[in-house]
Parts: sequence; C-alpha cells; structure tokens
Amino acid sequence: MENFKPTKYTLKCVATGREFDDSGWILDDAECKTPSLVRAQYEKKQLEVKPDSYGFYKFCDWLPVKRMLKGSSAPVTYKSEALAKHLGLNNLWITLNGYCPEKGVKMTTCSFKETEAYSVCARIDEKEARVMVVASAGNTARAFAKVCSDNNIKLLLAVPSDNLNALWFTEPLNDCVKLIACEKGGDYFDAINLSNIALKSSKFYAEGGAKNIARRDGMSTTVLSAVTTIGRIPDYYFQAVGSGTGAIAAWEANQRLVEDGRFGSNLMKLIVSQNAPFVPMYDAWAADSREMLPYDTKKARRDAEIIDAKVLSNRKPPYSLAGGLYDALKATNGNIMVATNAQARRARKLFKELEGIDIYSAPSVALWSLIKMVEAGEIDKDACVMLNITGGGEERATKNKELWYLKPSKVFSLTPDVDEVVSYVETLF
Repeated sequence: MENFKPTKYTLKCVATGREFDDSGWILDDAECKTPSLVRAQYEKKQLEVKPDSYGFYKFCDWLPVKRMLKGSSAPVTYKSEALAKHLGLNNLWITLNGYCPEKGVKMTTCSFKETEAYSVCARIDEKEARVMVVASAGNTARAFAKVCSDNNIKLLLAVPSDNLNALWFTEPLNDCVKLIACEKGGDYFDAINLSNIALKSSKFYAEGGAKNIARRDGMSTTVLSAVTTIGRIPDYYFQAVGSGTGAIAAWEANQRLVEDGRFGSNLMKLIVSQNAPFVPMYDAWAADSREMLPYDTKKARRDAEIIDAKVLSNRKPPYSLAGGLYDALKATNGNIMVATNAQARRARKLFKELEGIDIYSAPSVALWSLIKMVEAGEIDKDACVMLNITGGGEERATKNKELWYLKPSKVFSLTPDVDEVVSYVETLF
C-alpha cells in the first residue's frame, strides 16, 4: 500500500513501568532487574481498522511494523448459529484463523501463527544482514517459513524430528529458509535448546518468542477482529495454550480496547486450556503458584509425545514473569482447564458437523473447555463469548494439491555438540 505509514509507539517495561524508545530489535528492558515483558505503547489510542485490501495489516495502527509484506490474511470473526444453538448460547462468536475462503479468511498455512509471522517479519529492518532463528513445535515454523520464503527474509528453523510432518507447503520454499532438527524423542524444549546454540554465532539473532512485541501484538489481532466485529469487548475468551502467549496478547489487546473507549470497559475472563497429560501450567495454576512446578524431563518428553495437540507442548512458557500468563489470568479472573485427546477429538468432530470447518487439535481442546463450562452451568446463555479457533481448514487448503515438505539440512542429537552446531549452521547461509 503506497499510503502505508508505520505507527508510532514506545516500549514500556511491565515490571517497572519505565518507558523508552524502541531502538531496534529490543526484547526486554536492559535496566530491569527481574524477568518482565515489555509492551508497545501506541501513540494512536483509538483503533482505525483499514480496508480488507490491507490483509492482516488492516490492524496496523496497533502493530509495531515497518512495512507491509505480501500474502497476508486477517482473522475473521462471525456469529455462530449451529454450534451456539447446540450449546444453548445466544451470543457465541467464533474468531477463525485458517483457510475458509467463504468466510473471508485465507491463511494458507491454516494457523493463527501467520498473525505472528506477518507481524514479526514486518518489524525486521530491511537492511538486516543476519539470519533470524525460530524454534517451533510445528505450526509456527510453517507460518514463518511461508512468510520468509514469500518475502525473501533469511530464516533458520529448529524443530523436533517428531513434528516434521507439520512442515507441509503447497509449493517449494525459497532457499532463504533452512531447517535443523533434534532427533526423534525430543520435544519443543529440545528444539529451543538447539536454536539457542545456533544463536551463539554472531551471524544469527533470536526472533524472541513471547518477548517480541510484534509476536504478541500480531496474535492480538484475533481480539481486535472480534471486538470490532461484535462492537463490544466479550465477557469470555477461550483458547488452547502451549506457551500462553496468545492469551497474554488477548489481555494486552483488551487493555488497549478499554483505553480506546468505544467498546466497553470490561476485562474478558480468559479461559485457557491444555491437552492432558501435558499440563505444566494447569498444575502450577491449580497450586496457585506463580512459579512453574518441577517437571521431569523424561516425563515431559513422554507426555508431549502422547498429546494430539503437539503445538501445546511448551515446557518453559512465559507464565511466571511480570506481564506473563499468571498475571493475565489473575487480572481477568481467568482459569486453566484441561482436555484429553478423546475429549478434544469429540469436540473437533462436533465443530466440523455444526460449523462445517475442519479444525486442528489445539482449538478442539479450547472448544471442549467451553462445552464443559456450559454443561456445568457456569456460563450465562446471554454472555458474550469469543472462541478463538487458532487453526483449521487444512482439508480445503490442501485438497487436490501435491504437498512439498521442508526437510532438515541436519538432525542433531538431544545433547548436541555446541561447536559442531555453530560451525554447521554458519555454512547454511
């Protein structure tokens, strides 16, 4: 868009309240002595939604981006009829992230991780010569690979071997995207470890995960979509979580929307869900502990292997730090719930039957929690409920298409040799 202008913002440390300028790829406040997120404070206090032709960047007023990248699609929110009727809810709104052209959403990787990738990659300075490093359990890698490939941005991905089937694409990728993996039996945490070793080389820089304001504010577009469609801030927000970053982003967007002044002043009750038996945040929350509880490495890897929703298997989530998930849940009087594989599969089948869209295991976990709360009589039938469907439409997106899979350049052990990893990744670019 020739008339696109980057929005003005400053950064604010959640723990101390210190405000400062974003002098580049800042992930935290160097002056803060305790673990804390930093937030973007946008100069524009009222959100002006741009035309659909902007794609994802229709919400650019509240995105820390320098430019618009090609190929993006924004989340779409619609009022549910069939599922709402089945649950006896009068005001159920579904925010759809995925591929469903008739609803107006065309995320070709079928996941709301595209909202992160289009935001993060548009925050990168075009003169950046180093290679961005992203660790992922699957969907994030697919989204970043697509966006970087389409826009010629250098990317190194680290993914567990057990999750490589998530790296499907409808066409071959640009050579600027490379992949390394940790061997079978490893989980997302092992992929993070591998990425951290690569970052010991000065040729690479960390994307930053939850600490990156662009990642969180990209994900927050789900709430911006819902609120600008509904015309008010919902009472409840349902989402499955691996790291909880999406729910933190929802809380942050909620606060901006209160400040906007046109959509009400309530804080949505965040109801987030994990896929049993991988439930470290649920365990900490149930114990009312800000700190994560000990989680045996072997058990964590085994539990991650069992769950259907592999994307929800983060062992070191941004839960405890200032502005993290613990604070978000406390502030919104929220809760963490759990769904088994069998329960999530039932919810997934129900959504397909009633809403006509195939969805991933993660949003199925969130739907199960909604079903459970409705059955328990914990949600008023007139309450305004937002269900964040974080991925779906893969059947449609891949139908009659030959799929191309990104293969790792090298697979490393779960205890990799640091020098070997660093010298190898430097030869890739």
